[in-house]
Amino acid sequence: MDETRERIRFILESGREEGFLTPFERALLDLLPRLRRFARALALDAADADDLCQIAIERALKAEAQWQVGTRLDSWMYRIMRNSWIDEVRARKRRGETFVAEEEGEMVGDTDDRRIEARVELNKVDRAMAALPPEQREVIALILVEGLAYKEAAETLGLPMGTVTSRLVRGRQALMELLGEAA
Repeated sequence: MDETRERIRFILESGREEGFLTPFERALLDLLPRLRRFARALALDAADADDLCQIAIERALKAEAQWQVGTRLDSWMYRIMRNSWIDEVRARKRRGETFVAEEEGEMVGDTDDRRIEARVELNKVDRAMAALPPEQREVIALILVEGLAYKEAAETLGLPMGTVTSRLVRGRQALMELLGEAA
């Protein structure tokens, strides 16, 4: 994505110097005022329109190979911009449905001591699991967390049964040490 942003910046900064731009980039640059107007018509807000224009140009630069020479670049770009705006509106709607107003969270609390203690213990286990080597962590996750049989775990990982067993034993011991429990 950074490469695309750099390419956009290069196109915009190089201005009208013909030697530095590909024909596609030149056509995009010439189309930019019309794209900005269309973005403003879709978004209604200048900042959102600028963001939308940048998103559409990024997508176009990434998909340059999909554009067919001889077809209308402006129609292709308008379609990209419209689809980008639809994606943005949908994302905003989801964010609006996902997050509630700050005031609604003020009264939320967990007064049940057992649940709080369980969360603390679960966080300790998560940290201990993260500290294990990946080989041990994946065996423990499959056998102890997901409930797979040793044989199923061995087949899933493509390992001999003895390797799975030894990794499980070493992983359990390491977990108990990390959690401070007696073996």
